[in-house]
Amino acid sequence: MAETGQMLDPFVDHSVRKGVISFGLGPYGYDIRLDRTYKTIQGEVDLIDPHTILPEDFEAHEDERIIIPPGKFILGKSLEYFRIPKKILGIVFGKSTYARAGILVNVTPLEPEWSGFLTISIANTGSMPVCIYPMQGIAQVIFLESDDLPLFSYQDLGGKYNQQQEITVPKIDP
Repeated sequence: MAETGQMLDPFVDHSVRKGVISFGLGPYGYDIRLDRTYKTIQGEVDLIDPHTILPEDFEAHEDERIIIPPGKFILGKSLEYFRIPKKILGIVFGKSTYARAGILVNVTPLEPEWSGFLTISIANTGSMPVCIYPMQGIAQVIFLESDDLPLFSYQDLGGKYNQQQEITVPKIDP
């Protein structure tokens, strides 16, 4: 589906491992890469409230190497653009290399008929700064295919994060 239907683009049809945190096609899924762009909360805040947070509360950056301070998080973006078919669901897990360094990667499931670049929450759960590397692997996506069509898809629901091109901060429907 990645080769014929552009389910993800760019698509690397093998596992790239030498000298990098691996990315590309795996035995049962795909290891996605982190883009160079990311966002951080501007200044010190006492509360992050999904009901009131605004895009301007975040500051955009672009680096070759990203340092995440202890107890902080960034919002990153996948290098790959996804077009999830109606009978497919993607489940995302952080890379074990980063997990062993105290990095927690969180991405919600890739729903049927969702498309866009993934917004990835990357948190340093440790007590020391941690370095992460854009253009290298950040997470693994496991794709599940159903024999049946879902009752409705993300597109059918008019999903608020559909076709996102940039890192998207939390949104609450009015």
